[in-house]
Amino acid sequence: MVVCGLACWRCRWLLPLLLGLAIIMGIIALAGRGWLESESAPYVQQASLWQSCTRSPEDLNWNCESLMDYGWGRAAAATYLVGFVILVICFALAVIAFSIEILRFNFVRGIGGLLFVVAAFQIIGLVIYPVKFAEEIPLVGDNMFSWAYGFGWASTVVVIGCAFFFCCLPNWEDEVLGNIKPTYYYSSPERAPYLN
Repeated sequence: MVVCGLACWRCRWLLPLLLGLAIIMGIIALAGRGWLESESAPYVQQASLWQSCTRSPEDLNWNCESLMDYGWGRAAAATYLVGFVILVICFALAVIAFSIEILRFNFVRGIGGLLFVVAAFQIIGLVIYPVKFAEEIPLVGDNMFSWAYGFGWASTVVVIGCAFFFCCLPNWEDEVLGNIKPTYYYSSPERAPYLN
């Protein structure tokens, strides 16, 4: 039976796997049209990170306007996109770091620092978007920030968790590399009479 804990060298791929999951959620957030949607029928408004679309209840065609015409739209898209690009770089660095037989733990801590930068950029983009959208775009009906926006936050939460793990991993260098000898505890029969 294989026990996979912190001391398991084979489990080193869990962190790059989590970064890959954050990348997938980031792609969904970047490509998704569900950053803002109508809460109930008739569905007359939806928005992505890139554009806002509205329609009348009788019309099936969406009328879209680019959010890149607004300074805040460009800022939200740029900060989230910069964070995503740095995340992809961190994923590549993590794969390289964990592929090397002799793991460089200072290198791993640097990846953790970069992941905090990713989280900062993504949080800035995720906060700018709803605040400025609600101020400057006329909302039609009841709306909610929806699934694609949620994927953006999920990606950011995973990145923050991975950043802590990458930064703390060097503290357990010997355990991860398997350099610690097992400790055996022995009690003499005089000190433990209940064992007889």
